[in-house]
Amino acid sequence: MKYIELQDEIKTAMKAKDKLRLSILRQLHGEVKNIEVNERREVTEEDVDAMLKRLIKQTKETLDGSIKAGNDQERTDTLTEQVAILEGYLPEQVSGDALIGLIDQVLAETGATSKKEMGRVMGALTQATGGNFDKAAAAKELGSRLS
Repeated sequence: MKYIELQDEIKTAMKAKDKLRLSILRQLHGEVKNIEVNERREVTEEDVDAMLKRLIKQTKETLDGSIKAGNDQERTDTLTEQVAILEGYLPEQVSGDALIGLIDQVLAETGATSKKEMGRVMGALTQATGGNFDKAAAAKELGSRLS
């Protein structure tokens, strides 16, 4: 997500009176501003994606804690909705046949043949996709191909 798109999404959420989406977008906007002020640089699309992933992880952890603690269903539903909203702003992940094709390409480029080299292959996949791929599916596929 680009910073300009984030600002437009905030305006749209305000007009639609979507309080939950607006709250999430404002939180993300605040983190973007913190980077701009503290690091004195412009925020890139990769920065915003990394923030989204971090917020998703934090929200999922809170959701797990909420479920384990037996909190009320409304709180659990709200957290689930927050995760869905945040995931909607992430770029689409590479999966399925596209991921298998990319794995074939990376294996050919790296010449990896053993599981000891899996880290190098995963790193190359991360670099090729910007980290937007199904890591569990990739690990499973690599595990079956590498000896």
